[in-house]
Amino acid sequence: MILPFLSEGEHADPDDFPAAHRALTEPNGLLAVGGDLSLSRMVCAYKRGIFPWFGAGDPVLWWAPDPRTVLTPAGFHLSRSLAKWRRQQRYRITVNKAFADVVAGCAAPRSDQDGTWIVPDMLKVFIELHEAGHGYSIEIWDGVQLVGGLFGAKFGRAAFGESMFSRVPNASKLALAAILIDQRWGEIDFLDCQFTTTHLLSLGAEEWSRSLFNKRLATSIATRPGD
Repeated sequence: MILPFLSEGEHADPDDFPAAHRALTEPNGLLAVGGDLSLSRMVCAYKRGIFPWFGAGDPVLWWAPDPRTVLTPAGFHLSRSLAKWRRQQRYRITVNKAFADVVAGCAAPRSDQDGTWIVPDMLKVFIELHEAGHGYSIEIWDGVQLVGGLFGAKFGRAAFGESMFSRVPNASKLALAAILIDQRWGEIDFLDCQFTTTHLLSLGAEEWSRSLFNKRLATSIATRPGD
């Protein structure tokens, strides 16, 4: 199958994505190639359940996997050890105080990964999303040291988790609890985690079909926090 190639340039339509059901089954969810990483295109993509993911030197690749992995406030598994850490209040939790630093922490080299998908163009558009009021970051501090965090985007009551990092045990889990349980950046119905991992399943993640995800996404985007 030949993947659709998105347009780019001054007159490109930022919403010219193909229908999500046209995505490949192998690799799971690969939908289209090319286009730009403009703010308007990213907003259109998020609202249609599509996201970019590619490596340095690769063309922009757009994805809409089936199934889709999500964490919900009701389903998030708060382990005894994590609950204990939260009660100790050793770490300070903030929202949107160090967005660029959290993204940088997520992009930093890791022993189990070769390179990072948070390439300069991706970093640029995430910062633009943040400045437009759609991007968020959860910061975990030990004194004045940033020791963990999570960043992503939010539209209505739908939140998207792009990446997280920890420099001390449980820091990223505390960030998840902050957005899912404490609703630190407004009420949400779910946190999109994109692909399934054993770690996410251990935290209570659910797998939704693409059609169910997109249906709930549309409802959550249209619902204002507090409704």
